[in-house]
Amino acid sequence: MAAVGASSNYWEDLRKQARQLENELDLKLVSFSKLCTSYSHSGSHEGRRDRYSLDTTPLLNGSSQDQMFETMAVEIEQLLGKLMGINDKMAEYTSSAGVPSLNAALMHTLQRHRDILQDYTHEFHKTKANFLAVRERENLLGSVRKDIESYKSGCGVNNRRTELFLKEHEHLRNSDRLIEDTISIAMATKENMTSQRGMLKSLQSKMNTLANRFPAVNNLIQRLNLRKRRDSLILGSVIGICTILLLLYAFH
Repeated sequence: MAAVGASSNYWEDLRKQARQLENELDLKLVSFSKLCTSYSHSGSHEGRRDRYSLDTTPLLNGSSQDQMFETMAVEIEQLLGKLMGINDKMAEYTSSAGVPSLNAALMHTLQRHRDILQDYTHEFHKTKANFLAVRERENLLGSVRKDIESYKSGCGVNNRRTELFLKEHEHLRNSDRLIEDTISIAMATKENMTSQRGMLKSLQSKMNTLANRFPAVNNLIQRLNLRKRRDSLILGSVIGICTILLLLYAFH
């Protein structure tokens, strides 16, 4: 009985610690969410003030808010780690041999604390991500506005020089595109010529193969060509003699 009572006290002590940490986390998360909201609103107001005036102050003077954000994030992460440790101890308790087998109520309580931890963890990461996104967006907009104001406040000579630089840059880009197109055409022509050369070599190789396979046919073709050439010479000689005889006959 004493062991059961001690175990019960240990369980209640763990539950008490878990509830205390959950309450602290709930308050911290509410303050953390308000900090993110106020940061976003301050950035919007500052953006509107820069839009309707020529004030050149930074977009966000939120160094104190950033420091507060980092501090609160560390505190919440520590509390989440402590609560996770308490849940682990509660899980070890429910699975220990000294606990009665009928511990459905304990398991239900443990699951409820785990769900709360999961919800708080998800809410913390979501709020943190939103805060970082808002800060990054506001810093980016502030940098853009500074560049715009710097450009507008420049003198006419600087503006003219900037325009000339931009035009020269555009000319260089056009030249690069023309060079790339020329190189592409040259590469395509080279590939085409290489392909044609391969085809001619293949055809020549096939012709040599056929000639080597059929030497008799090759010899016969050569003989026919010689006979054709001889017949052409004979026919030409006969035509020449007949022409000479006709000319001689015509003049006599």
